[in-house]
Amino acid sequence: MLIDSHCHLDMFEASELDGVLQRAAAAGVGEMITISTRLGQAPDLIALTRRPGVWCTVGVHPHNVGETPVADAATIAGLAANSRVVGIGESGLDYFYDKAPRDLQQASFRQHIRAARLAGLPLVVHARDADEDIAAVLHEESDAGGPFQHVLHCFSSGRGLAEAALKLGGYISFSGMLTFPKSTGLRDIARDVPADRLLVETDAPFLAPVPHRGRRNEPGYVADTARVLAGLRGLEPEALQALTTNNVRALFTRMA
Repeated sequence: MLIDSHCHLDMFEASELDGVLQRAAAAGVGEMITISTRLGQAPDLIALTRRPGVWCTVGVHPHNVGETPVADAATIAGLAANSRVVGIGESGLDYFYDKAPRDLQQASFRQHIRAARLAGLPLVVHARDADEDIAAVLHEESDAGGPFQHVLHCFSSGRGLAEAALKLGGYISFSGMLTFPKSTGLRDIARDVPADRLLVETDAPFLAPVPHRGRRNEPGYVADTARVLAGLRGLEPEALQALTTNNVRALFTRMA
């Protein structure tokens, strides 16, 4: 069985979800984590987890942190009391789009790290064109408050950020970008990530992998990314499935 460690089921129409989940099951994807982008989504995402195999997170995407005052760690952690909430985020820094002021992104990122520590749940980290600042914040918060579990999702950054996160006990998750013809550097990094820190995801409905490029992504397509990752690491697909499923459960402990 595969687990899609990062998708956005709320971005599909309610009438589509049965089909999306059925196709995922047919592809061998038995569970998935639907990821929050705004705190106000929490009730709706928790409602989605009533469907078999669906889990969720709570948090504010860096694109959206300018929409409301930056939430404090206790507020974020308080929304994670439900047992179907398995993580905090996604939070982090996105300097590619710069949809929110960078100081607000950084303030929100730090509050999410502290919320993850308060809740005892892993943090889902969004990183785009902000490698140095992401690494600095991870180090500073770890030094100041102690270690916390985290995953760099939809990894597309440089080797330096991957190594910084791994040294702090983090995980690395690869999306359909791994299958793109020009992603040679990303595939080199994916070969080298320690086996026990490796996850796969779709980030659906975005970034559909080969051979689905140009279509809307969905959780079942994580199987295509997993096949490419298995080939890169010299594993049979079934072994890669077992490995990444075990890693998801080790990181997102409420799913164990």
